[in-house]
Amino acid sequence: MKSTRPRRKMAPAAADAGDSGEKLEQLLISSAICNGEDLGPFVRKAFSSGRPETLLHHLRHFSRSKESEIEEVCKAHYQDFILAVDDLRSLLSDVDSLKSSLYDSNSRLQSVGGPLLSSLDSFVEAQNVSKNVDYALQSVTLCIKLMELCSRANHHLSNGSFYMALKCLDSIENDFQDKTPSSTLKKMLESKIPEIRSHIERKISKEFGDWLVEIRVVSRNLGQLAIGQASAARQRAEDLRTKQRQAEEQSRLSLRDCVYALEDDEEEEGLGGYENEGYSYGNNSVLGFDLTPLYRAYHIHQTLGLEDRFKQYYFENRKLQLTSDFQVSSMTPFLESHQTFFAQIAGFFIVEDRILRTGGGLISKTEVENLWETAVSKMCSVLEDQFSRMQTANHLLLIKDYVSLLGVTLRRYGYTVGALLDVLSKHRDKYHELLLSDCRKQISEALAADKFEQMLMKKEYEYSMNVLSFQIQTSDIIPAFPYVAPFSSTVPDCCRIVRSFIEDSVSFMSYGEQLDFYNVKKYLDRLLSEVLDGALLKLISSSVHGVSQAMQVAANMAVFERACDFFFRHAAQLSGIPLRMVEKGKRQFPLNKSRDAAEEMLSGMLKTKVDGFMTLIENVNWMTDEPSQGGNEYVNEVLIYLETLVSTAQQILPPQVLKRVLQDVLSHISEKIVDTLLGDLVKRFNVNAIIGLDVDIRLLESFADNLAPLFSEGDANQLKNALAESRQLVNLLLSSHPENFLNPVIRERSYNALDYRKVMTISEKLRDPSDRLFGTFGSRGAKQNSKKKSLDALIKRLRDVS
Repeated sequence: MKSTRPRRKMAPAAADAGDSGEKLEQLLISSAICNGEDLGPFVRKAFSSGRPETLLHHLRHFSRSKESEIEEVCKAHYQDFILAVDDLRSLLSDVDSLKSSLYDSNSRLQSVGGPLLSSLDSFVEAQNVSKNVDYALQSVTLCIKLMELCSRANHHLSNGSFYMALKCLDSIENDFQDKTPSSTLKKMLESKIPEIRSHIERKISKEFGDWLVEIRVVSRNLGQLAIGQASAARQRAEDLRTKQRQAEEQSRLSLRDCVYALEDDEEEEGLGGYENEGYSYGNNSVLGFDLTPLYRAYHIHQTLGLEDRFKQYYFENRKLQLTSDFQVSSMTPFLESHQTFFAQIAGFFIVEDRILRTGGGLISKTEVENLWETAVSKMCSVLEDQFSRMQTANHLLLIKDYVSLLGVTLRRYGYTVGALLDVLSKHRDKYHELLLSDCRKQISEALAADKFEQMLMKKEYEYSMNVLSFQIQTSDIIPAFPYVAPFSSTVPDCCRIVRSFIEDSVSFMSYGEQLDFYNVKKYLDRLLSEVLDGALLKLISSSVHGVSQAMQVAANMAVFERACDFFFRHAAQLSGIPLRMVEKGKRQFPLNKSRDAAEEMLSGMLKTKVDGFMTLIENVNWMTDEPSQGGNEYVNEVLIYLETLVSTAQQILPPQVLKRVLQDVLSHISEKIVDTLLGDLVKRFNVNAIIGLDVDIRLLESFADNLAPLFSEGDANQLKNALAESRQLVNLLLSSHPENFLNPVIRERSYNALDYRKVMTISEKLRDPSDRLFGTFGSRGAKQNSKKKSLDALIKRLRDVS
C-alpha cells in the first residue's frame, strides 16, 4: 500500500508536465465521473478523433488516483470487514442446509407438478377447441343474421317496400359484408347488392313515370274543380250583392218596409287550404289526387344518393308536360276547348304549389316562378291570338269570365295574374264593339217585329216581367188583369236587350280590372244614343204609317224615358255605386232625337188631318152680314176630331207628350187661320167675319180649357197660348184703337205674337168703303169712323216702317 501511494501522488505531477489540453480533458473526465454523468460523449469524441488510447490513459489515471482513497476507506473499515467475513462464514452452513432443503422441496414439487402440467396441457388444448367452436358459432350466427337480412330484403322487394329493402342493403353493407367469413357469400353480396339497387331504381322510376301520366288527368280535374269553386264563391257574392241591392231599393222606396236579414255565410274551405300538409291535396278522395308516388320516388332516390339527378329529371319532365299543355288544337274551336286548356294549366300549378310547400326541396320557388312566367307568357299569347279572331261578343265574354276565374283561383296560391288581366282589359273596347253590334241586330229585329199595338198582359207574372222588372210602371198599384199597357211589345223587348247589355258590360269589366261606373255609363250611352236611338229613328222614318202607329211610337218613347232612368240605376247598382250619387245629376234623355222625331211625326200627321178639315175654311163668308154664333163649319170638324183624338190618346200618351202634340196642332191651326186671312183666298173681309173667327178661337180655347183635368193649370194655359197669334190678331182687328199696336209697351203685352208685316197686309183687307166696314149697327157709325181712322193710321205707320 505504501509503495503505491507515492505513484498516485506523482501522477498529478506527471500530468502537470503534459500538455495543457490533455490536462483539461482529464479534469473534465474526472469531474464527470465524480458527478455520475454519462461518459458517452467523451467516448464518441475519442473514437471520432482516432485517439482512444488517450481516453484509456485518462481513465487509468483516474482509477489510480482513486486507489489511495479506496485504501484509506478500507483501512477505516477493516475491522468491520473482518466481522462481516466472519458473519458470512457462519452463514455458509445455514446456506448449505437451505440448499438441501430447497433440493428436497424441488423434488417434491416435481413429483406433484408433473400431473398438473399434463392437466394444464389438456386444458389449453380444450380451450383452443372451445375458441374454435365459439368462432364457428359466431360465424354461423353472423351468417344467420345475414341471411335473415337478405330474406327480409327479398320480402320487402316482393312487397314493393323499396325503402325498407334499401335500408336492409345498407345494413348488410355496413354491418356484415366486410365481416362475412364466407368468401362465397361475400362475392354474392358484392354482385347482387348493386343489381338490387338498380332494380329498385328502375321500378321506382316506372312508378314515377306512371304518376306523371296520371297527374295530367288529375291536374285537369283539379283545375276544373278549383275554378268551379271560385265560380260558386263568385255566385254567392253576386247573390249577396243582389240581396243588398234589393234591400237598398226597399230602403229607398220606403224606410218602413225595410227588411233586415242575418246571412249565415259559411266559408267553404277551398283547395288552397293549408291544413293538410300530407301527400294528398284538397279533395283528393274525390279526385284521387295523391303525391305519394312522387314523394316515394324522391325519397328512394335520396336514399340511393341520386337526389340532385331526380330533381333535375322531375323538373325537366314537368316542364315538358307544361309545354305540351300549351298546345291548342286547331281541330277544335277554342270556345269549346278553352275550359280544358286553362283548367289543365291551373291544375298544374296547384299541384306545383303543394309540391313546393310539402316536397322537402324537390322543386324550388325560383323554378316554380320561372314555369309560371312561361305559362303566363304563353296564355297571354294564346288569348291575344284567339281574341283577335273572335267576332262574337258572347264568346269573348265566356272566355274572359273563365280566365278571370282562373286568375282568382291561382291568386289564392300566390301566383301573379296581372299580365292576364291586362290582356282582358286591352280587349274591352273590342268586346263592347261586338256587343253593340249584337245589340244593334237584336234591336233591329225587335223593332221590325213590332205591330204598333198596345201590349196585352193576362197574368201578373207577365206584368212583373215586362213592367216591374224595368220600373216603367206609372203607379205602384198592381192593375187588374187582363191589363192593356200603353206601350207595345217593342219596349220590354228593347229593355231586355239593354239590360242584358249592361249586365254583360259589367260582367266583362268585373273581376278582371277595377270596375268603373263611368266606363259602364260610357258604353251604355253609346248603346242608347247610337244604337237604340238610331234604330228608332230609322223605324220612325220608314215603318210608321198612320196616326195610330205614330201615337204608339210616341207613347213608347215616353216609356223609354222612364226605362232609361232604370238603366242608369241598374248600371250603378251593378257597379257598386250608391243610387243617391247617380240620382244627384240631371241626365239628358239619350233618346231625345227619336223622341222628338216621333212627336214631330205624330204632330205632322195630326196637322195633315187638321189641314183636311181646315180646307172647309174656304166656305166661310168673309163679307157676311151676320156673325156666326156657333162657330164655322171647319172649326166644328176640327174640334170633333181633336176631342176624338184626345179621348184615344189620353189612354196611351203621357200628359206631357199629349200636351206638346196638342200645343203644336193648336199652334198650327192658329197659323192656318192667320195664313188664310193673309193669303189670296181672302180678298177682303168685314168685322162680322172677324167676330166669327173670334167665336172659332173661343171654341178652340174652350177645348183647351176642358183639358185642364188632364194637365196642370200651367199646361192648360200653354195650350191656349198656342192660339196666341190668331187670338191677338182677332183682338187687334176688333180693338177700338188698333193704332195701340204701335205702342211698344202695349204691343209687348198684348200683341207680342204678331208680325207687323202680316198685320199690315191683313188690315188692308179689312178696309171697306161702306159705313159698315167696322160694324153692323148704324147707330155706332161715329165709333166705326174712329176705328177706321185708327186702323188707317196703323196701316200708314206700318207701311212707313216696312
